[in-house]
Amino acid sequence: MAYLHSEQPFYPERIDLPIIGLASDLVQHDSGFHQHDEHLQLLYAPSGCMTLITEDTQVILPPSRMLIIPAGIAHRVFFRNVVSYRSIYFKADNKLWDTDVIQVFEVNPLIEQIIERMCYWEWSTYSKEQHALITVFSHELKAAIKEDYHLKIPSDSRLSTLMQQIIIDKKVPPFLKEITQEVGASEKTISRIFKKETGMVYQDWRLQWKFYRSLELLAEEMPISVVADELEFSSDSAFIDFFKKYAGKTPHRYLTRT
Repeated sequence: MAYLHSEQPFYPERIDLPIIGLASDLVQHDSGFHQHDEHLQLLYAPSGCMTLITEDTQVILPPSRMLIIPAGIAHRVFFRNVVSYRSIYFKADNKLWDTDVIQVFEVNPLIEQIIERMCYWEWSTYSKEQHALITVFSHELKAAIKEDYHLKIPSDSRLSTLMQQIIIDKKVPPFLKEITQEVGASEKTISRIFKKETGMVYQDWRLQWKFYRSLELLAEEMPISVVADELEFSSDSAFIDFFKKYAGKTPHRYLTRT
């Protein structure tokens, strides 16, 4: 059995196989914070968009990308739109990846088909044919394009709770002046914390958040006008210019991958 219904529990550590794949179609999901000490996890969404957070990082997973979560990293995955959910667990000693950080890769058509195959393997045996397919997957993985959808979250106690809640609630981050009223620290102090802990001044962090949020909304097939309004842009054209600055292409070209 490799298809998981929304209410079914799943414990990969109870399955004695080197690779465990599962597929599901979830309308809404929140995994809560957890970690896999024995497995490295691959997440993939052929449709919809996922958000992963750790104690100090947000990672967006747009459609047609895969996310690699090393063993032992506490994380939370959530989404509020329909997602074709694909997840594969590899034993932590598997040599496919040599990484201790969360990474995002573009998924080409061959990798996509291999992921689909792996996610529907029965949880009973691991055959020579499966091993051969993993070898092909390994070769394709080495050539896969790495992408960056990470956003650091300040760990300073005055800001971490507020920023995590903003990310979870999907609310546009307030202006710097409003944050000072929330946390009781000066603009200079908050700016210093953001620069030190995220590598960005707050205004740049806020714009990066808006770009990643736009990817989620576009993945839900929201009209440009709705995305622009939700992200508080003055016009559709202002949002398109903003998006092109970050993505290097218009929203339409980004979505059609042309």
